[in-house]
Amino acid sequence: MRLMQGSFSALPDLTDNEIALQVQYALDREWPISVEHTDDPHPRNIYWDMWAQPMFDLADSAGVLRAVGECRAAFPNRYIRITAFDAWLGRQTVAMMFLVQRPAHEPGFRLQRSEGADRQQTYSLHAYSSDDAPGQRYRPPQP
Repeated sequence: MRLMQGSFSALPDLTDNEIALQVQYALDREWPISVEHTDDPHPRNIYWDMWAQPMFDLADSAGVLRAVGECRAAFPNRYIRITAFDAWLGRQTVAMMFLVQRPAHEPGFRLQRSEGADRQQTYSLHAYSSDDAPGQRYRPPQP
C-alpha cells in the first residue's frame, strides 16, 4: 500500500533534485516552508510534528534541504513532508504540500463497515500501523 497524500502523491518518489526545484518554486513566490514528520499518516491527522520553526525569508532551497536531511537522519522510519504556506488572503493557507520520505514498509488501511439503526451502513478507515505503539509503527514485517 502506498500512501497517497499531498501534491505529487501519485508520482514516483521525488529525488532530492526534484524536491529542491519544488522548494525553489515555493520560495520564488515567498511562501514560508515547514518540514513536518509523523508516524500516524491517517488522512484526518492534519497535525504532524514540526521538525523546526517555519522557514521565512529564504532565497535558496539549500536551507530547507538541510532541514529535510536532518529530519531524515533523526526519523528514518517516519513520513516526512514539506508544506508551503501562502498568506495572500491574510491567513496562512497551505499552497503546496508533498511527501519527501516514507517508511520502507507501509502497512496500509482497512475499511471498516458498521451497521446501525434501520440497516444504515457507516464506514471508517483503520490504519494497520495504529495497532502498534507510537514509535514502533513502521518497522519491516518479521519473517
